[in-house]
Amino acid sequence: MNTDDTITIYDVAREAGVSMATVSRVVNGNKNVKENTRQKVLEVIDRLDYRPNAVARGLASKKTTTVGVVIPNIANSYFSILAKGIDDIAAMYKYNIILASSDEDDDKEVSVVNTLFAKQVDGVIFMGHHLTEKIRAEFSRSRTPVVLAGTVDLDHQLPSVNIDYKQAVEETMDIFAKKHKKIAFVSGPLIDDINGKVRMSGYKDGLKKNGIEFKEGLVFEANYSYDEGYKLAERLVNSGATAAYVAEDELAVGLLNGLFAAGKSVPEDFEIITSNDSPIVKFTRPNLSSVSQPIYDLGAVAMRMLTKIMNKEVLEDKEIILNHGIKHRGTTK
Repeated sequence: MNTDDTITIYDVAREAGVSMATVSRVVNGNKNVKENTRQKVLEVIDRLDYRPNAVARGLASKKTTTVGVVIPNIANSYFSILAKGIDDIAAMYKYNIILASSDEDDDKEVSVVNTLFAKQVDGVIFMGHHLTEKIRAEFSRSRTPVVLAGTVDLDHQLPSVNIDYKQAVEETMDIFAKKHKKIAFVSGPLIDDINGKVRMSGYKDGLKKNGIEFKEGLVFEANYSYDEGYKLAERLVNSGATAAYVAEDELAVGLLNGLFAAGKSVPEDFEIITSNDSPIVKFTRPNLSSVSQPIYDLGAVAMRMLTKIMNKEVLEDKEIILNHGIKHRGTTK
């Protein structure tokens, strides 16, 4: 028996009295093995606790059957639900996923992507708030296929799955404009294309359509966190705003609680519509009204797209836009 702790295919073959090729056929589900031989090999595999080496298999087939998933914040429920959609479809197509968190850090993002490429993953699903030039350069240098999930590419180079974020913000303006003249835009960093270009465009167009003048003083930029939202509340009250579109759910929860601390009633004194409809919108009292989007499906469809690219199938549509809506709960009247 192998003195090393690792059980090899050679150990299984010797113990079962068959060739290594036969063990390989059993492991890979090849039907061209007699049933009694297959049972004997499976019994030895079970007894020795043999685990086939995915890396060695990958070297032989040029495939590792693994997919890298880059996620900006593993604790954020929006991204974790998206990752669940990816994982479920990956499992259906017999792929394993390696989840890598970039911690919303541009340099770490490049590092984790390169680590995934070094592991020779068959494909990458990228979730991020924006595509930096550095990350674009890494993607273009590699032959590994990449699909974006919940991430916009204004250069239209990479396959992606999103909702129409611009239209979603316009629709919130249509709702607010019926009762409010001072509507705030509370956003993550404006350097992120999804905020500074796509959502901002929806905000400006929505105001214009409803005859409301755009005011720079009603645009509030913050990091994506509860604390930032809480701290912004007083500034929003002082700005004279009576309603806000918020570009991230944790920001919106912080803002809601900050408004209560500032003595405001929601929705009587101030109305909020947030953006992602992640589970935390129902953890608050009142529940947060939100743009609704199929978060799980964003991940599932992105993974299905990636399987097609990895199998050299032609994509009918490179940029998929899923449906969204607006769910009214307790922060709108």
